Amino acid sequence: MSQFINTKETLVTDAIDGLLSTAGGRLARLDGYPHIKVVVRSDWDRSKVALVSGGGSGHEPSHAGFVGKGMLTAAVCGEVFASPSVDAVLAGILAVTGKAGCLLIVKNYTGDRLNFGLAAERARALGLSVDMVVVDDDVALPDLPQARGVAGTLFVHKIAGALAEEGADLRTVSEAARAVIDRVVSIGMSLDTCTVPGSPKQDRIEGGKAELGLGIHGEPGVEQVDFTSARDAVGLVVDRMLPHVASGPLVALLNNLGGTTGLEMAVIANELIRSALGKDLKWLVGPAPLMTALDMQGFSVSLLPVGEDDVRALCAPVAPPAWPGCLPVAEVAVRPLPDGLLPPPPVPSTNAHLHGLIGDCCDVLIASEGPLNQLDAKSGDGDTGTTLASAARSLKAARDRLPLANPVELYRAIGLELSQTMGGSSGVLLAIFFAAAGDAAAGGQDTIGALKAGLHRIQQVGGASFGDRTMIDALSPALDAAPKGLDAAAKAAREGADLTGSITKAKAGRASYVSERDLAGHNDPGAEAVAILFAHLASR
Repeated sequence: MSQFINTKETLVTDAIDGLLSTAGGRLARLDGYPHIKVVVRSDWDRSKVALVSGGGSGHEPSHAGFVGKGMLTAAVCGEVFASPSVDAVLAGILAVTGKAGCLLIVKNYTGDRLNFGLAAERARALGLSVDMVVVDDDVALPDLPQARGVAGTLFVHKIAGALAEEGADLRTVSEAARAVIDRVVSIGMSLDTCTVPGSPKQDRIEGGKAELGLGIHGEPGVEQVDFTSARDAVGLVVDRMLPHVASGPLVALLNNLGGTTGLEMAVIANELIRSALGKDLKWLVGPAPLMTALDMQGFSVSLLPVGEDDVRALCAPVAPPAWPGCLPVAEVAVRPLPDGLLPPPPVPSTNAHLHGLIGDCCDVLIASEGPLNQLDAKSGDGDTGTTLASAARSLKAARDRLPLANPVELYRAIGLELSQTMGGSSGVLLAIFFAAAGDAAAGGQDTIGALKAGLHRIQQVGGASFGDRTMIDALSPALDAAPKGLDAAAKAAREGADLTGSITKAKAGRASYVSERDLAGHNDPGAEAVAILFAHLASR
């Protein structure tokens, strides 16, 4: 898999320099590349307790991204998923520790414990006051003698950082950090493993499965489970965490493991708030990438039972922009639609023939969903069939609300229904089409005249003309041929749709962004839908 890096050997140093160059002068580094990679606060004066953390890179924005006022004083960075050396950790300690002392915040991995631990001993031998806490918040593997330290570490950074910034002494800061570690629990889930630069990707998670409890270095989890939905995934994670969480108000940290989209994370947040722990969930940090695992398509949840002092510390302002804040969980606020948005609903009326005709046409579009999506995948994003089918289902269900006995109002009612139920530019254009047709019918135009008026209006608004490779290439000739009968209209629509397959330079719509090579030989899906619809009308 290609990645935006220069070389594996310079990846971490390049990334650190990129962070420093864009930090607005808040951060600096020690002059020790490539073996010593330490990011420090540029405004540090050693008068307060220093907080030093770190570990392997690949978890960005952790740890260097959380260096700044109110959080870490320094971050010691190793290579990807590799602990930094003793000398690197000691350099970080010596660079920031004054008389107030230093607290090392270490995740519970053997390399980190050993290297940070030995560096602490060497620093103490030099006369510095150094304490160390080890975070072991992962509850995915309950039988593991040494639980891993994962994203719950950030609660320690934030609460200890707030106290240190206020001027608390080393003992107070250390005790607060240990109190957080005693209470915080975390667990993760992913649909895929991560890609380590320079190494082949492990494809151990089967399709349709999710891995529960995998580590932030891609280590296997407790089990692979069937994946069905975000709701079920969050429910399973919550069920595994609840036995380990003390009762009372909770803060959740919802962490993107690196490759999950913002859209997915928002859904996961919604499900977390509505899960079995929702009644106790009072504050939320995220959703955001906080302690990632490179590009892993997963998420983790960390829970911390809190008191007033904890909340105050978590909500205290900080300099690092990577910290998303700790915000109260609130009910979804819903306000009424403004007056005048929609016209008065039409008065329903019956017409058995039109009721059946509309239903049949909708069924044709619904049945064509798959083929139209496949065709659209050649020139767009593969959703034309789904867009039309969704609108058709809604229109079919709305027939009993339509003024079927009043053609003028029927056009307008169909346009209104499509504007509400059909997404994308197609929905807008068809809503305009039927609204204009209704206006023309009100002015005395017959059916063909009204539909031509609708066509003219969408050409004005959308800017497309015949030959631009859109649905107009089938609709325009069909309406021109319609006075000769539906067979002629269907034949003209089919010829127009097939013509679009030879047009390799689209002048409108999403296909205008697609290369000529990809368009050749593939009909425009909108034009194809028009041809399918007219063919059905002719056969009927």
